[in-house]
Amino acid sequence: MPDLILHNALVYTQWDDQPWAEAVAVRGDRILAVGPTADILALAAPSTSVLDLDGALVLPGFTDAHIHFHDLARRRGEVDLAGAADLSEVQARIAAHAARLPADAWVLGHGWNESTWPDPRYPDRHDLDAVTEGRPAVCWRADLHAAWVNSAALHLAGIGPDTPNPPAGVIDRDEHGQPTGILRELAIDLVRRVIPAPAEAAWLNNLQAVAADLNRLGLVGVHDQRMKDNAEEGRLALRRYTRLRAEGRLTLRIACNVEAANLPHLVALGLSSGFGDDWLRLGHIKLFADGSLGSRTAWMLAPYDGEPANTGLALTPPATMLAIIQTAHRHGCAVSVHAIGDRANREVLDIFAEVLPGGSPHPPRLPHRIEHVQTIQPADLPRLAELGLIASVQPLHCTDDIAQTDRYWGTRGANTYPFRSLLDTGAVLAFGSDAPVASPNPWWGIHAAVTRQRRDGTPPGGWYPAQRLTVAEAVRAYTLGPAQAIAQAHCQGRIAPGYLADLVAVDRNLFTCAPAAIAETQVLLTVVGGRIVYER
Repeated sequence: MPDLILHNALVYTQWDDQPWAEAVAVRGDRILAVGPTADILALAAPSTSVLDLDGALVLPGFTDAHIHFHDLARRRGEVDLAGAADLSEVQARIAAHAARLPADAWVLGHGWNESTWPDPRYPDRHDLDAVTEGRPAVCWRADLHAAWVNSAALHLAGIGPDTPNPPAGVIDRDEHGQPTGILRELAIDLVRRVIPAPAEAAWLNNLQAVAADLNRLGLVGVHDQRMKDNAEEGRLALRRYTRLRAEGRLTLRIACNVEAANLPHLVALGLSSGFGDDWLRLGHIKLFADGSLGSRTAWMLAPYDGEPANTGLALTPPATMLAIIQTAHRHGCAVSVHAIGDRANREVLDIFAEVLPGGSPHPPRLPHRIEHVQTIQPADLPRLAELGLIASVQPLHCTDDIAQTDRYWGTRGANTYPFRSLLDTGAVLAFGSDAPVASPNPWWGIHAAVTRQRRDGTPPGGWYPAQRLTVAEAVRAYTLGPAQAIAQAHCQGRIAPGYLADLVAVDRNLFTCAPAAIAETQVLLTVVGGRIVYER
């Protein structure tokens, strides 16, 4: 007998031959039956919880296939600088936040984005010194590929005019050779490692709070990505998730990636991608081919517009990537490679083309994947499907990046965020947010993928509108796509008997409402493993 029945609903099952139903019955953590309301209600027992959804749309639960979940927990309590109109507003937010902190506390923030300001220059340490009253401060740019630090933080990190750039990192300097306060890529690690760590209890509480925030948005799972400047993060994250799993405190299914530096430990222990259970499993080995567009460190085939000497950075040399991917593939570990620029994507594709035909005695159960695929030459597009690689892409980045794409890449924007082209060449799309780089709101993501417009309706007609997706394609990329990316499409991403009972009910029909209204979608109910984890 079912434990839970949802009826009088518009249920999108995502089965091609029978995509719609009216009701769902759940027993334990699995879907028992799907069908007409009368048939499903006939299964009810006196103990069954029965919910009338009054015609609401029910979808498979959403999974964010690219999110920095552990980092989101670390950032709770930081000052949010996203959306600030200019530098003075950023400074005002920082000053107000700093005033509430103890005199010896670090001022931490994230989300500033100079590309949206009237004066789109990077801020410097003097701008931050002016509002932090001597406290050390570090504020991450929105893309997390650059950080803005003040003089006190530079001093504590030992960064001065004679400090060399670390491998794969840049310390910006003024005309006198003094650090400006902007650190790019792995130079950020020089400061990050001297920031005091939160207490363990705070970590666990913050992780649960972030999970609850995501449940309210209709998310039932995450693929947790690693930060490029923290070689210990994956180990610590997995330890904390394991504790929450053991204590029954997880409300999200987590696939936890591990940074490449820990691959030798996995090999030594005989662990491989997919190890775990329905709540927590070992995901991919994370590598970074390059940086980001906003920091102008994405690795390009041709220079940035207006910067003839700049083609970005190769954060991991191709020879090193090749060796890591060969080792991982040979030992059953799937690899997830961050690649933004067209040169980075081509190099990564070339490496997989060399590695995969060689086979492996223990091939990974999970497919390899490329994260972002932000700009890619048309000749390289079909290669993802040909090589069986997942295209892990972030639709909200598309609309967030319009201005800086046009500014730094010009006409190359036609090759940027090519969702339709990737899908049409046979690639599997797995949608994510990259939060905290962008909002984890998946309804904003669907809106961006379907309209190629910002939420204010600009640009009219959409930005490179030929790359738009349908609502059904976007929903699939948030549900079945992530399931395929972790080899769980047999039990996740659809509403069908035997599948995990992960469901979300929303306040409008995404398939028939005006596309502009999709971004305003509100979640009514989120069910994970048969348990209601959020109800409006």
